Amino acid sequence: MTFELFIEQLLNGVQFGFMLFLMSAGLTLIFGVMGLINLAHGSFYMVGAFSAAAVATVFGSFWLSLLASLIFASLAGVIVEVLVIRRLYNRDHLDQVLATFALILLFSESVRWIFGAYPLYLDVPDILSGTIQIMGGIYYSKYRLFIIMVGLLLSIFLFFLIGKTNLGVQIRAGQHDREMISALGVDISKLYTFLFGIGAALAGLAGALVGTIQSVEVGMGEPVLILAFVVIVIGGIGSIKGALVASLIVGCVDTMGRFLVPWLLTTITDPSTAMSIGSAIASMLIYILMAIVLIIRPTGLFGKVLT
Repeated sequence: MTFELFIEQLLNGVQFGFMLFLMSAGLTLIFGVMGLINLAHGSFYMVGAFSAAAVATVFGSFWLSLLASLIFASLAGVIVEVLVIRRLYNRDHLDQVLATFALILLFSESVRWIFGAYPLYLDVPDILSGTIQIMGGIYYSKYRLFIIMVGLLLSIFLFFLIGKTNLGVQIRAGQHDREMISALGVDISKLYTFLFGIGAALAGLAGALVGTIQSVEVGMGEPVLILAFVVIVIGGIGSIKGALVASLIVGCVDTMGRFLVPWLLTTITDPSTAMSIGSAIASMLIYILMAIVLIIRPTGLFGKVLT
């Protein structure tokens, strides 16, 4: 293993981590502020990816496709919140799980009906294609660096929104006492709709960004949703800082584990066995990490003890 390959895989982990952050940031806000378990969050990831692929096909613009992913995913989120989710806030978590699982099936079949069962593909724009030298003899994908930059800028925006604005004060207050902020004149239903739309838009943008790395297909959001839930459990429910830190940890552990574990096993067994066993072990690392964190800190790295 060379140093250049190690750095490349580490950057892949960071890029994967920022993509997870775009998914988990909205999810942790929805769960932390609304107390809602939303299994359909991965569907907004899929809607964003398909919207981007469709717009890129029609207009041939990658940048317009990113904008479309934000608009269509947020619009889908607002419609779902107004028509379905708003009726679930005072229901128990089992009802929320069943209703949002039904939404997964509805979104999947709707997308399959509109776009067909075949995968779609997004092309990287010319300005972001190829590699760039980042240090010494290390070259890295321009597009993956672009994803890292977008994730970094959006994380700064979210920290500013939550920590420095009036809206952020209302969001943080809503995590602790919904009745009080309602009594102070805040329209809690509009706040919830706004949060749901923002969370859906971030998930949709993540789907569009990843659509150039992997195929855009029905059901692509569910595996990422599982990882997003792992992120918010490790980081702490309702904590944007926890979502960011946990996303980067999970992204790096997952990516580096799939690279390092098979490589380490080749020192004691043949390459084919090392690859099969190593892949199985690597796929469990993030869940082992989650178990360790929960044993040490049951509320997550940055979660607060509930009283």
